[in-house]
Formats: sequence, structure tokens, C-alpha cells
Amino acid sequence: MRRRRSLTPRGVGALVAALCCVIGANLAAAPILLYAGLLLAFLTLLSCLSVWLPRRSGTVSRQISTDLLTVSQTSRVTVRFALRSLRVPHALWHDVLPPAVTGDAAGEYPPESGRLEYRITGVRRGVWPVGPLLLRTVDPFGLAQRVQEFGDTRTVTVVPEVVALAPLAVRVGAAGGTAHTSSSRLGQGADNLSPRAYLPGDSMRRIHWRATAHRGQLMVRQEEEESSPDALVILDRSRSRWTPDDPDAEAAFEAAVSLCASAAIHLADEGYGVDVIDSSGAVLGILRGHEDDRDSLLVALALLSPRGEGRDVATLVGGSAPGPLIYITGRIDEDDALRLRTAGAAVAMLFASDAQPGAEAAAVRGGWSFATLGADPGEAWADAVPEHLGGPDVPR
Repeated sequence: MRRRRSLTPRGVGALVAALCCVIGANLAAAPILLYAGLLLAFLTLLSCLSVWLPRRSGTVSRQISTDLLTVSQTSRVTVRFALRSLRVPHALWHDVLPPAVTGDAAGEYPPESGRLEYRITGVRRGVWPVGPLLLRTVDPFGLAQRVQEFGDTRTVTVVPEVVALAPLAVRVGAAGGTAHTSSSRLGQGADNLSPRAYLPGDSMRRIHWRATAHRGQLMVRQEEEESSPDALVILDRSRSRWTPDDPDAEAAFEAAVSLCASAAIHLADEGYGVDVIDSSGAVLGILRGHEDDRDSLLVALALLSPRGEGRDVATLVGGSAPGPLIYITGRIDEDDALRLRTAGAAVAMLFASDAQPGAEAAAVRGGWSFATLGADPGEAWADAVPEHLGGPDVPR
């Protein structure tokens, strides 16, 4: 614990005034000035002793109401401060906050229970320290102050904002009375049978009698052939796509990270198994229906920044084409768009924050559903959802 002791501006002024009085007393032969100077100096010394001499120690513990703080989300911080001192001072407390969060983390001390509370709001992604706790004591004359630090820091993780997105409902075709879909919720590498409602044209041999008896209507076996992943989200964070040290490019990258998180979680909520990778092929997250998967993805995205170079989409996708393919990038020109391939994806959506002339037309010709990514990721997503895929959910 470090101690920082100093005079207040009023105390510095008192010392200067005392020195001037002593000098003036010698020059003008005025004893009254000498007495005034000595009195000011004595008061300043007494003030310093009143705040410097008391011994104080204490322990600090912090509790944040949310494990992960989302950008623009507000959370409550509870600080328990146990101060050990001969006399509890009347002072001001202040918890040091990083620039990535905002909040009114200050107040008058002492509280009755030693419990301090304030709220913080996430501003910028990352892992940031909160603390230490500062206690500032000022003497009754306001001449001297003592600022002490108590406790260690506590890290807070600010993750990208997750926004609500429009449904992406994919209609599956039927062949031989059996709907074929792709799912990874039931495991990997195996075929599964699940009942669904009977449709005209379904073979009677596929009737699921136990489910029919249980539900009171004809049910048939639906074969679900699993593949993983069902959906793939690619965040292109190549340095060539984002202008370094440009505030506009920084804001655009934040929107891209927010869309990446929102799209992955949205697709997972719609029943897809989702893989999230960057443009170099590094895995950022895998969503398979577990809450821990979601948190792991958000933490990985909280630490993300533009770097490296990208690879071809077909190389990133691999041998098996995904269902929905979401590709999020920054600056893209017509040649870049022509080189992007959908890799056989059932739905290919391309988002770019800085599309050059001709890039959108080239992407659409290549089979992409294109949208410009602005400050609102939800609006860009709604613009990119193909009309024949939007609307209410349908059986998959």
C-alpha cells in the first residue's frame, strides 16, 4: 500500500504567505508580520500532523453483479471496506476506474456498514483493472491532505454488445417423404431419428407408433444426419481491411465484432451448431448449446484486434460446406469481392464496413447476400437476410 501525502493548494498558499510575512517583517521592521507568518506556519504544520500521524490499514473486497460486462450494459459494484484505525476519519473515498468503463465511484466516508456501492457502464471491450480504493482525508482547515490506497485491483471483462437480429429461417426440402436437415445438437458423427408430424406423401413405413400414441396424432420418423458445424461465422480482422489509428475504422471494427457475436449467438439460438473463426483460421469460439460456450466466445472477442493476413474462404471452410456462412470484413474493393467464394454454403451473407465502388455488385454476382455494416449491426443484418429466408420460423 503506497501513501501519498501533500499539501492542498490552500496549504501551499499558507506557507507562501507565511514566508512573505517573515520577509516583510524583516524589511519593514514590523513584528506583527513576523507573528502572523509564524502562526500560518504553525497551523500548516499542525494540519499536516493531524492527517499524517494516525495509523490506518484496511482490507478491500469487490463484487461485481455480472461476470461479464457488455458494452453499454450497467452493472453494480459492491465494495466492502474494513478500515482499522484509532479514529474513523471523515473523508472522501474513490475507486479508480479504467477508461473502458464509466461510473460515479466516489462518495463520503464513513458509511455505517463499511459497504460502498456504485454502478459502472461498459464503454470499450477488453479486460481492465478496477481499483485500488483511495481514501482522501483533509484537515479541518483544508491545508493538508492525505491520500491512501487500500486493497488490490479487480479485473472486469467488457465484452462486445450482443444485439437482437431478425430470424434466419431456412426452409428445408423434402425427398421421399423425409425432410433432411443438419443438426449438431444431438451429438456428432451419428445419425439420429426424431419424430415429426405426418405430412401427405410420407411413407406409412416411417410412422413412429410410440410418438403417435403419445401425442394423439400421426408422427413419422425424421432422419437427421448430423454435421458439424452447421453454421460458420468468419470475422476478417486482417490489418489490410482496417486502417490503424483511425477513429472511424476503430468504431467500424467494434461494430464488426458486435455483429460477429450477435450472429453467432443468434444462429445458436435458432438451433445451429456454430463455429466462429477469424480470417486466418484461428478458432474464436464453438457454440453447441452450452452457456459456457457463449461466455467463452464473448471473452475471446473482448480481446480481439486487427492483425495478420487472411486466407481464402474455401480453405477456411474445408471440405464440407456449411449451412449459413457469415463473413464480416472491413474495407473491400471489387477485386476482393470477386475472389470471395461462398464455398457451397446454403446461405452466404457478406458484411463490409467500407465497400468500394463495384464491390457490392461483384459480391452479389458471386452468390453473396451483401449489406454495408454501419453503426447498427441489427440493421445491417436485416438488410442482408434474403427475402425468401426471412419471416417466421418454420420447421427445419
